[in-house]
Amino acid sequence: MGSSSSSYAPRNIYLDVDGKVQKVVFSRFCCPSVIKELLYSSSNIPRSTAIMVVDPEGAMVSIDPTMPTNSPSYLYKVVPLASVQPEEKEGMLQNVLSHVAEQFSRAFHINEMKTELTNRLTMLEKRVEQGLKVVEIEKCKNDLKNLREEMSSRGSSRFNCSCKYNLDDGKKVTPRRDVPNYPKYTLSQETIEALKKPTFDVWHWEHNEMLSCLEFMYHDLGLVKELNMNPITLKRWLLAIQENYRNNPFHNFRHCFCVSQMMYGMIHLCNLKEKLTLTDLVILMTTAVCHDLDHPGYNNTYQINARTELAVRYNDISPLENHHCAVAFQIISLPECNIFANVNPDTFKNIRQAIITLILATDMARHGEILECFKQKVKNFDFSNEEHVICLKKVLVKCCDISNEVRPTEVAEPWVDCLLEEYFMQSDREKSEGLPVAPFMDRDKVTKPTAQIGFIKFVLIPMFETVMELFPQIEEIMVQPLRDSRDHYEELKLLEDAMTEGSSFMIKFGKDLKSQ
Repeated sequence: MGSSSSSYAPRNIYLDVDGKVQKVVFSRFCCPSVIKELLYSSSNIPRSTAIMVVDPEGAMVSIDPTMPTNSPSYLYKVVPLASVQPEEKEGMLQNVLSHVAEQFSRAFHINEMKTELTNRLTMLEKRVEQGLKVVEIEKCKNDLKNLREEMSSRGSSRFNCSCKYNLDDGKKVTPRRDVPNYPKYTLSQETIEALKKPTFDVWHWEHNEMLSCLEFMYHDLGLVKELNMNPITLKRWLLAIQENYRNNPFHNFRHCFCVSQMMYGMIHLCNLKEKLTLTDLVILMTTAVCHDLDHPGYNNTYQINARTELAVRYNDISPLENHHCAVAFQIISLPECNIFANVNPDTFKNIRQAIITLILATDMARHGEILECFKQKVKNFDFSNEEHVICLKKVLVKCCDISNEVRPTEVAEPWVDCLLEEYFMQSDREKSEGLPVAPFMDRDKVTKPTAQIGFIKFVLIPMFETVMELFPQIEEIMVQPLRDSRDHYEELKLLEDAMTEGSSFMIKFGKDLKSQ
């Protein structure tokens, strides 16, 4: 992919500093810490103070090389996070409390509302302590007004569950009941375009920023409008999703974001909006977001051999994938996280069944079966044939789930380290428990090249080349990088073998010298 000369030009940011215009210039290759240093210097704010950048509407602008440029007539402000005084905070909270008491005085379900109100006010206090603008208080008032309407319909909700899951450490589904607290980021046009491509660098983004990107994808694809989602519910749902991914080396929230971003990219690259329904796109995106929820870091083979609670619960049949589905719908069953609350029961039933089908398809034990099914249909593929479309959706989810090697080497290779770390954790545990150890997970037998070559040659390339028969446009941007990655690791393997042979020769030569 070539870059125009303009993409290398310095970026100019204009700030309002005490009523005066201050210009900040930096390279698109600067890291966020360097940009922050420039903002501190330009704004005369002590470096020990946490800061954020906001636009004239009060929306937060992410501090990174892709932050959108502005003009002297549309100034950003650098705001210290501790800029709101305690007495101002107390006064604002009292005003909100009075407003809420007045609004809720005639409401039903008083006890439940009090709990909800306490959570909202606690969140509001945190936001004030963090120095968010007074205008945010008005937004919170509106949220509380919406809450009253939410509560009035809550009694007739179809969903009622305790949402408790016990898996090794007794982890529970813990969605936020308060106003979501991740900031609103203004995505630059450059970031918006980059999100649509496999070359997107997923390592430069914090969790809050990834949440904002996921939220943007749902709005941009028209999914929020199509299913009449409450935008606040979407935020709560995304937060609950993030909280229910564990901090594993590989199967974590960043992996969830990678898979979802690749799905968003394939939707654009393959023009799926023209070929599939918006409900299909909701199913694809939601599957990508939920597909590894509460992954414990140990695969199905371990679960079955160790006879874990999950393996017993699901009778050794895709225990992890069944668990991911169960956690996904435990979260959705909570009214405050139910992004499907406004669809009719039959539509929800179909969406639920489709998402379950696709998440279960991510079990690699079923890879051959699913790919063979798709190969039989791809020559005469019919987008009006439901069976064909279901098969396609399974393959698309599988492609996105294992798509890291499609990305540039500098983005893809760290994921290999993460995966091997997770593999080694499992094999070490298997050895200590006297369980079988897979050679490709054994730290004493596997290297990066040996781990990747077979997977790329016999799993990734055949699957993506089959998809290429239906969507030829993916060859340059997805299939060719896989071929390049295969060649890269084969070269590393040759170098590795040569070094091993050289080392063996030197050892033998040394022994021969000693024996003479």
